[in-house]
Amino acid sequence: MSFTIKNVLLATDDGYTTSDVQVVDGKITAIASNLEVVGNAIDGKNKLLLPGFVNAHTHSSEMWQRGVISAYPLELWLAELYDFAPIDTEKVYLSALGTAVETLLSGGTSVVDHLILIPGEELETIACAVRAYKEVGIRAFVAPLIQDESLTAGIPSGESSQTHEPFFRSTKATLQLIEEAVRQFHRPEEGVNILVAPTGIQLCTDALFEGCIELSDRYNLCRHSHLLETKAQEKLAQQKYGCTAVTHLKRIGYLGDRTSLAHCVWLNDADIAILAETQSTVVHNPLSNLRLGSGIAPILKYRQAGVNVTFGCDGASSNDSQDLLEAIKIGSILHNVTDFDYRQWITPRQAVEMASLGGVKGLNSADQLGSITVGKQADLVMYDLTNLSLLPRTDPIGLLVLGRPTNVVNSAWVNGKQIIANGQVTTINVDKLREELFNLSEWVSKRQSQTVGQIERHYRTVMGLI
Repeated sequence: MSFTIKNVLLATDDGYTTSDVQVVDGKITAIASNLEVVGNAIDGKNKLLLPGFVNAHTHSSEMWQRGVISAYPLELWLAELYDFAPIDTEKVYLSALGTAVETLLSGGTSVVDHLILIPGEELETIACAVRAYKEVGIRAFVAPLIQDESLTAGIPSGESSQTHEPFFRSTKATLQLIEEAVRQFHRPEEGVNILVAPTGIQLCTDALFEGCIELSDRYNLCRHSHLLETKAQEKLAQQKYGCTAVTHLKRIGYLGDRTSLAHCVWLNDADIAILAETQSTVVHNPLSNLRLGSGIAPILKYRQAGVNVTFGCDGASSNDSQDLLEAIKIGSILHNVTDFDYRQWITPRQAVEMASLGGVKGLNSADQLGSITVGKQADLVMYDLTNLSLLPRTDPIGLLVLGRPTNVVNSAWVNGKQIIANGQVTTINVDKLREELFNLSEWVSKRQSQTVGQIERHYRTVMGLI
């Protein structure tokens, strides 16, 4: 895993420079002009080298429902998702492969998979996703999605009295499951990390959050969760706690510099100050927030307050894509309409830093990843600047972030191992993957969700739509 990239374009503080980058045993060992070639020589002429991005929040197995779920807000969307969600471990494996490949081909070298577990086959589910990510070679942060309350508990009760079916697995059993997953699969030195990841305040008790905190502290694990994705969740937090969800999570100790929180759409200024104080990371998922009508997260306010922000694609049936460059573009320019002070708008260079260094900060890995720096691990992506979608020549990073780049990743390395060469994934047979995804699926358009029919009227009443 030693190589030298010759004459590649690197970003500097105020422009670009052409340089060589030397990698030995998976780490960057030198950055300078006219370096002696160590290992393989790689031609970097007319190419841009950037640190790998992080797809900091997704749900890989949702791939099987991409493009088909109805135009619903999250609470009803979830009901339809779960009605048609039953999948087997083979599909978990294939969708993790697909998520990894799409992430890599759009500039990502790490993925945070908030992995939906098959009831009764939870460890098998995790094993299949881990196997897929190791075969592709992407750096994987597997966050088994856990809850201990049933789906209807995620909708505010409003003026009505609501009862909910008990969740099928106890809080204690769920925590034991995660601890066993850590024992079996948490191998940071092999590029696989397990995170504690309660789905969110809407479907989790304090006992589950507190158990995850204990596991996180005992095993030095990062923490992940959804947070205030929808207006309904904001209402629910007030109903459950009598305060905001952020205030409550701070009170029980879930927030911190190893905690990443997906969405964060419905936060107030005091909440934002708490995230800054606790050094928690916000994962911005602009496309799913638009697709589900959840709202526009106040990302410019977060950045002004000093909160670390990064990007995620979210699941492939709430975004319907795992194109990280698309999420970065929309997640940057969307906020130009939320603040007329253009000096606060996110520049392409800031977006790149958010997607790379911002992503690894929330994963407690900023000392090892996230920038092209001597001593850091070589998670690198090289882009072909002669590609038609990156021409004519202007600002390379501007073209990458603000344009519509297609097939622009020439090469990618994770921990110094080359995974993409000449635009092709080298570790697995992508044509075979495409064939398997095609053969195990079928064309579908309209379908009827029984659960949506049962809960839609209550949802519309509580949200003031009736």
